[in-house]
Amino acid sequence: MKPSQFAKGFQARPDTTTSEKRTALDRLNAIDGLVKADASSPVAAKAPKKEGPAPVADNVANNAIDAPADESPQYRAWRLENRYAPGQVIELALKAIKPSPFNPRHFYLKSSIAELAVNLAKQGQQQAIHVIPDYEHPGSYFVSDGGRRVRALKEANKETVKAIVIDLPIGIQSYKLGYDLNVQRDSQTVFDNAIVWRRFLDERYFQSQKELAEQLGIDESTVAVALSIGKLPEAIMQEMVARPDRFGSNMAYQVGRYHNARGTDATLRLINKIVSDDLSTRQVADIVKGRAAAQENAKPASRQRYAQRLEIKLDGVSIGDLKSYGDDRIELRLRGLPKEKRDALLEQLERMLASD
Repeated sequence: MKPSQFAKGFQARPDTTTSEKRTALDRLNAIDGLVKADASSPVAAKAPKKEGPAPVADNVANNAIDAPADESPQYRAWRLENRYAPGQVIELALKAIKPSPFNPRHFYLKSSIAELAVNLAKQGQQQAIHVIPDYEHPGSYFVSDGGRRVRALKEANKETVKAIVIDLPIGIQSYKLGYDLNVQRDSQTVFDNAIVWRRFLDERYFQSQKELAEQLGIDESTVAVALSIGKLPEAIMQEMVARPDRFGSNMAYQVGRYHNARGTDATLRLINKIVSDDLSTRQVADIVKGRAAAQENAKPASRQRYAQRLEIKLDGVSIGDLKSYGDDRIELRLRGLPKEKRDALLEQLERMLASD
């Protein structure tokens, strides 16, 4: 899809925040509702290895499940060729499933995937994912909803996935649907937005952050904050993604400002300090502005205790001492030493050190 077409897709669907979120959920609920529309429908018909979805049973293909009036020509052709009933759950090979280039999610926590993989290994897949046919490469499908489940099934060494094939073009509509659903589930993060929105602008799907904000129906400042966070190395973002309770957009923005001034290593230490000391966004802002001591400006280390001390006297009067620390450090401190004795001592020390 050309960038201009992508932007036009946003214009074709005006946003009204809450109503838009409801629309996204209603569309998927309508799809899922079709699964229950006929109790005699097969729950998960297995797909042939090479020929795509399995043909639906005659009583499903000819029953009251009607195709939507606004069904796209591509989807209708695919559905009729594969004898697929709208809303039917089928079983597809995992190797035929691929991520969508317009997936609103970028970060997936390994710990979350591993936990879900264990659950799927024990209980099996309880909820079907939603996929979109790749019409240019028959037999393969883009994930529309369920990327985490797909990753967990692969982690659990499964070979198939239960899926519902939906009528949705890859591009703006699939992005918006996934984005709205993730917002509803509280699984969409500013870090996902940072990566994806930055890519949208880099690839010229939108000419400016103002245009992107207008088409998403959000404040331009929200986009600006996400884009500034998107300049951070992914390693730093990954550290914050793991703690969504501590790192929202405001905190991540302050971390980004700190990174600009101090670099990656110092920023990683700051992230650890935020978590360990439960710092507030205001406290981190103070650190960034230099009004509070960051971890890098911690208290000076306490003076190391010497291991041995030898008092040095001249004519019975103390003129200093010689202290040893650890295995490789000594300190010689002398006061009131005559110049000739000082020079003779230095000469002997130089001679001794040079005779190695």
